[in-house]
Amino acid sequence: MIASVIGGGSWGSAFAIHLGRLNIETKLWIREPDVYEEIVRYKENKTFLPGAVFPSTVTFFNDLEGIISSSEVIFIAVPSRFCRETYKKLAPLISSKHIVVSLTKGIEEDSLKRMSEVQEEVFSPYLKPCIVALSGPSFAREVAESHPTAVVVASKDMNLAKKIQNFVSSLYFRAYSSEDILGVEFAGALKNIIAIATGISDGLQYGSNTMAGLVTRGLAEMMRLGIKLGARMETFAGLAGIGDLVLTCTGKLSRNRYVGYELGKGKNLDKIVSSMKMIAEGISTTFSVHQLAVREHIEMPICEQVYQILYQKKNPRTALKDLMSRELKDEYKL
Repeated sequence: MIASVIGGGSWGSAFAIHLGRLNIETKLWIREPDVYEEIVRYKENKTFLPGAVFPSTVTFFNDLEGIISSSEVIFIAVPSRFCRETYKKLAPLISSKHIVVSLTKGIEEDSLKRMSEVQEEVFSPYLKPCIVALSGPSFAREVAESHPTAVVVASKDMNLAKKIQNFVSSLYFRAYSSEDILGVEFAGALKNIIAIATGISDGLQYGSNTMAGLVTRGLAEMMRLGIKLGARMETFAGLAGIGDLVLTCTGKLSRNRYVGYELGKGKNLDKIVSSMKMIAEGISTTFSVHQLAVREHIEMPICEQVYQILYQKKNPRTALKDLMSRELKDEYKL
């Protein structure tokens, strides 16, 4: 099968490199003209993934129409805020023969929809493609460097999930399959909020006790919302849940943890964001999840404090004190 990867950021580039190393003919679409020219010239994404060289099996395009018709599997790795716009461009070009795989971990702000839901809405006037989500603990740089990585591939159609599982797996990249696409997508988005919280804790120079508490109770909040919306509990105990949560909360390559760390040190959010080349999905996801929690009447105290820090400029130290002084709860309840 021929594959296309839509998105020339760090994750899209790393995934195209991974596919190319499997000797899969891979076409990478890059939106930014300067990044496109750079990659064509150097066979390397010096802007978003410096040092990782593309194999000869990967070719580069800045025209969507030129790659979709010849591809059977389309991997989409663009930030959630740009997904609807990208899907609209893809919609007239795709057909029922295509398998569309979302690599995006986010929730759309206005609609509060997961990426697969946005795809279904945008693609529905046309021939509906098969939709899959791939998520799990997978820093782009480590995938590009062939570090052993395990992820989960999810679809409502288990046969389809297994097809993509076999397509992307290798000796250093192991995929598991799941039918719980709702849980996999929510877990991938929600863990970014908790990563911001743990980054704030580190920035405030708190220790491992604080980190453990935030990760554990953060997982409880993720499960609370996910299960209410129809996800399976076991999904949060796996790679898409606790696996990705631990990675994003502790790994130094985590953009969301970095945002929290800088906030904890007292830096301004706008200045933090403007200094970053890549988008930290947890910022917009925090807004969306706040809206979802209100709508569903779900108690999410850590996510709520992160929301207040990001959007109401609450002092991070005060936010942590407010978390610790809440009414005591039964520890065994989600």
